[in-house]
Amino acid sequence: MLIFYFSILLTIISNVMYHIFLKLSPQGSHPIIALLVTYGTALAVCVIYLVFFPPAEGWLSAFQKTNWTSAALGFSIFGLEFGFLLAYRAGWNISMAGIVSATAVAMMLIPVGLIVFKERLTPINIVGMALCIAALILINIKA
Repeated sequence: MLIFYFSILLTIISNVMYHIFLKLSPQGSHPIIALLVTYGTALAVCVIYLVFFPPAEGWLSAFQKTNWTSAALGFSIFGLEFGFLLAYRAGWNISMAGIVSATAVAMMLIPVGLIVFKERLTPINIVGMALCIAALILINIKA
């Protein structure tokens, strides 16, 4: 049960830091160079982690268990980070960009969950979806 709560806490803390650091990224830095440093750091962290916690089945076997989804995830992460970096440079507020994106993503994942993963919606889920749509509309109204 500890991993259940730790995992979501780690994603929340990391996501908050992610947005803060992207917003603080120097406006004049080349966005691709900035992401190259980002990915280099992530690679170094992964290598250090693997030194202390190597795959039990060995490196080769661990690599053989991966497939195209790891590369696809890499493209997705690049798009996510590049998109937010550009959004912040274009003037999006840190308080709004994350919530607009996360809410829109959540809404777009509903049909994926229903169709691809055979998930089910409850009436309370539908109320929550309606509130999410209302929130997106309200957040984007210029007062």
